[in-house]
Amino acid sequence: MHTPQLSVETYLRAKDGNRPHLIAQAFAGGALLQMEMRQGGMVFPPSAQGREAIAETLVRNFNRSFENVYTFCLADPPAPDSADFHCDWLVAMTEKDSRAVRVGCGQYHWRFAPGNRLAQELRIVIEAMQTLPPADILPVMAWTTALGGPWCPQAHALASAPPIPAVREILQRLAPACATAA
Repeated sequence: MHTPQLSVETYLRAKDGNRPHLIAQAFAGGALLQMEMRQGGMVFPPSAQGREAIAETLVRNFNRSFENVYTFCLADPPAPDSADFHCDWLVAMTEKDSRAVRVGCGQYHWRFAPGNRLAQELRIVIEAMQTLPPADILPVMAWTTALGGPWCPQAHALASAPPIPAVREILQRLAPACATAA
């Protein structure tokens, strides 16, 4: 049985692994993607309609610029009968051209189709995105690799983060009290 959890996991596998063909296993045919940029200097269209447009935006275009992508949902997976699911997310990746490291956070707001539980709508809020020098790749990638994923308790991500000021700034956006204590 297809579940909301499987839709979210398949989307992340498609985006992070540059596998546009998987979008059809995560999204309904006429699905709507909405993007909201609050900070971070990334460029995305404000919306995309349909699987092909979503694959172009979130997989093909995204992976032209980025590699070593690790995205985490900082929540427990949605229940099998969920119609809606909201969670914070954390991402780390590298820019292909400059080798700079990017670390960011935001929220996912999902709505699933009754019956097949494929995503009907996804609103992605990019709360913050920091650019770090290429020298930070080893500690950042060691951290994200150790997190496992894609489901990661927020406290674990916070507690195990490398002591890099830009990473701490991102984590403060997720949980100010936890990030300063970590």
